Amino acid sequence: MSSTNGIRRVWLMLAVGLMCLFFALSMSAQVNTETTTTSGRATHEVTVERGEVVLVRGNDLIVKMEDGTVRHVPNVPESARVSVDGKELGIHDLRPGMKLQKTITVTTTPQTITTVKTVTGKVWQIYPPLSVILTLEDGTTQQFTIPKDQKFMVDGQQTDAWGLKKGMKISATKIVEEPVNVIEHQRQLTGSMPPPPPAPPADEPILIAVSTPPPAPSTAPAELPKTGSLLPLIGLLGSLTLLSSIGLGLIRRRS
Repeated sequence: MSSTNGIRRVWLMLAVGLMCLFFALSMSAQVNTETTTTSGRATHEVTVERGEVVLVRGNDLIVKMEDGTVRHVPNVPESARVSVDGKELGIHDLRPGMKLQKTITVTTTPQTITTVKTVTGKVWQIYPPLSVILTLEDGTTQQFTIPKDQKFMVDGQQTDAWGLKKGMKISATKIVEEPVNVIEHQRQLTGSMPPPPPAPPADEPILIAVSTPPPAPSTAPAELPKTGSLLPLIGLLGSLTLLSSIGLGLIRRRS
C-alpha cells in the first residue's frame, strides 16, 4: 500500500513539474509585450581645461595647468589626436610651450521606457490574490502571478483578483514606466604652437658680425732696435778736438 502511494506521489510530482514547464514555455508566446521610449529635453554641461606642455617623454605627457598645478598623463595612446592650426597631431608631435585646451561636453537626455504587457483568456482557476490560471485563445492553459493592485477587465467592467470567477473571459494589461538618463560624453582637444621670440625694437642697433681677413706680412726690412746713446760719441769728438788744440799749440811754440 505504501509503495503504491509512493508511486502516486512520484507521478504527481512529475505532472506538476511538466505543467510548470509547459506554463513557462507558453508564457513567452502568449503575452504581448510592447516597449516605447520617450525622450525629454536634453541638458548640456561644458567643462574647459587649459594647460601648457612642459615635457613629452615617450608616451608620457606632463602639462602645467592654468591654475598652476602640474598634471602627469601617462601612456597616452598613439590614436590620441590634438587639433593644432587645422592639423591633427599625435603625442610625439607635441613640443614644450604648446598650449592645450580640452573641452568636455556632457549631454544628459532623460528618457522614459514604457513597457505594456497584455494578456487575454478565460479563467480556469483562481487563487486570489496571488495567481490565476487562464485558458488562452489557442486552447493552452497558463498560470500568471497577479501583481499587487492589478485590475482586470470583465465585459467592459474593471475588477480585482477577488472579483474573478471560473469561466470569466478577462483581459489584463500591465504598464511599467522606467525613467532612465542617457549620458553622452564628448571630448575635444585643441592646441596652439608656442609664440615666436619677440623682434628687437626699431631704434635698437642690430650688430652684424663681419669676418676680416688677417693683414698680409710686410716686405720692408725690419729696423734694428736702438741699443746705445749719442753721449759717448759726443764725448769722443770733444776729446779729439781738445787733443788737436794742444798739438797745434806745441807746434807754434817750437817754431
